Amino acid sequence: MNKKIAISQSNYIPWKGYFDMIAYVDEFILYDDMQYTKRDWRNRNQVKTPSGSQWITIPVKVKGKYFQKINETEIDSDAWVRKHWGTIVQNYKKAPYYDEVKSVLEPLYMDVKHYNLSQCNRKFIVAICEYLSIGTKILDSSDYDLVDGKSEKLLSICMQANASEYVSGPSARGYLDEKLFLDAGVKVTWFDYNDYPEYPQQWKGFEHYLSIIDLLFNNGKDSKEYMKYVNKKGALL
Repeated sequence: MNKKIAISQSNYIPWKGYFDMIAYVDEFILYDDMQYTKRDWRNRNQVKTPSGSQWITIPVKVKGKYFQKINETEIDSDAWVRKHWGTIVQNYKKAPYYDEVKSVLEPLYMDVKHYNLSQCNRKFIVAICEYLSIGTKILDSSDYDLVDGKSEKLLSICMQANASEYVSGPSARGYLDEKLFLDAGVKVTWFDYNDYPEYPQQWKGFEHYLSIIDLLFNNGKDSKEYMKYVNKKGALL
């Protein structure tokens, strides 16, 4: 039986491509045993405003030169919650599916206390997957025995998960030892983030690289029509 898995660090309300990868595989593993990196997608993303894209960032506690794992990274305060939700309301309250998507997101902002970055990211990712009817199993890298070495660690997770295919983002081409996987009988597939169609979006000028919430507020459950693999069958080209 062919089993596809992907392994990726958690992001804060990620863009549509992140969820497309989750939908494409049978098992998605949050790789949060990795080092936390500043000014990255781990704790921030972009929403669209009348004047263009705007960053919203979760403040985190950084230790020393931030030699800490993502799953060890604590959120600094809870002031960001109302600020982020206020920004979202201000910019999406006139979007076609505002009320529907608000019912999914607002409780995560207003009713849940977030202390750990990984756990916070996971809650948003799982909730959005449920809204889009993405049934992929989501696990944490801490659920596996990890070994040393970039490629070796990923392959070890694949072997423990009984994966026959490892799906990776294209940025890993620079370091992934593909031969190591092939010798172990695990096929490597490079996920293609290109050629996404434009979707109905507020204000002039279309922007692809926003948090998926922009797609959801503007298109609701029809968002899948602007994605490649959510609730669809087909091979990765």
